[in-house]
Amino acid sequence: MCAHILIAEDDAMQAELIRRLLLQEGHSPVVVHDGRAAIDEAKSRRPDLVVLDLMLPKIDGLGVCRVLREDGDIPVLMLTARSAEDDLLLGLELGADDYMTKPYSPRELLARIRTVLRRTLRSTGSPVLRAGGITVDPVRHEVTCDGVPISCTPGEFDILHAMAAEPDRVFSRRQLLRQTQGSATTERAIDVHIMNLRKKIEPDPHSPVRLLTVFGIGYKLTVRPS
Repeated sequence: MCAHILIAEDDAMQAELIRRLLLQEGHSPVVVHDGRAAIDEAKSRRPDLVVLDLMLPKIDGLGVCRVLREDGDIPVLMLTARSAEDDLLLGLELGADDYMTKPYSPRELLARIRTVLRRTLRSTGSPVLRAGGITVDPVRHEVTCDGVPISCTPGEFDILHAMAAEPDRVFSRRQLLRQTQGSATTERAIDVHIMNLRKKIEPDPHSPVRLLTVFGIGYKLTVRPS
């Protein structure tokens, strides 16, 4: 799955390492460096997971976790340089889904992230996604455009599902290729899927207002069609 992951880490090198690892996995990471910024970012755009350092300035990780739990059930993976059992237990009591003690293996970190995301997906189900008049129902495998059902091939559906989950995010062809689960094998195939989707969801496929090209990068599904 392609997840929006918030990284709250005051160590710039550690944060960049995690960000790059998540990008390579096909996720959409956002980095902040203090607890106040973490809370603001989580409230403005609900992430699928927060990778949360315990020792943050302004508001520490325990304080951030407490606020996140008051506002909802965003999954939290806590990172700590502390080895004191009381700190780790307090983090779990506040609702952290898992924790890792620094230093940690990047491979283990990714494995823990995958586990939390899979567990969250099972417990919450697959929500219906809505973006700019497009509705994608992954359970029923149905798509509508302005309330009108449209038929999609598996590859088209996978692309639209990934983009509707993160509207206005720019996806490269390579990133979209990873989302098609084998139904597309080349970046050129992604271009063909995009062309066919435009025929189905655009008023004028030659002048798209929903499924836009970002030149030199890739494509995005906008929630503000012009």
